[in-house]
Amino acid sequence: MIGPALTPEIILAAYRAGRFPMASSRGGRIGWHDPDPRGILPLDTFHCPRRLARTVRQGVFEIRVDTAFEEVMRGCARRKETWINEEIVSVYTELHRRGQAHSVEAWKDGKLAGGLYGVAIGAAFMAESKFGGVRDASKVCVVALVGRLRERGFELLDVQYWNPHIAQFGVIEIPREEYRRRLARAVARTAAFR
Repeated sequence: MIGPALTPEIILAAYRAGRFPMASSRGGRIGWHDPDPRGILPLDTFHCPRRLARTVRQGVFEIRVDTAFEEVMRGCARRKETWINEEIVSVYTELHRRGQAHSVEAWKDGKLAGGLYGVAIGAAFMAESKFGGVRDASKVCVVALVGRLRERGFELLDVQYWNPHIAQFGVIEIPREEYRRRLARAVARTAAFR
């Protein structure tokens, strides 16, 4: 489904309804997605692989939150095929300025090594994309994100689609209707990402 030009209000309303935008390509049109089944990462059964847990303990990366949001988005878009176009960068950066979109970043030797970003509504966090310029950087960001969401009372971490890369963390697929029930409950609650 192709919709109107993106605004922060349209994006937030779409998330509340279980939809999210993706461009067909770097210069392509925006379409709205509502997958069935939906990929989520249950916060109470999150699994951190042993080798990754060791990397986290060793403090290889400095974790920061919301210090390089647009850089993270552009890092996520820097691949051969991407659904993150300039319109998406612009509207999510505005959501970030409003305190509704957030980034978790891995820094090494003073440089951004990886990160992820998403949108928080109530006690739901909709993870959008991640990138890693250094081995394990994006995975360490996932661990940091889950820790933050648990500490701050979030109950839903939406990852949109299951894929082998994130399956290692315990991502599951649930039917669309079950996702919508969980989403409605989560967005009705209050949790503060920052």
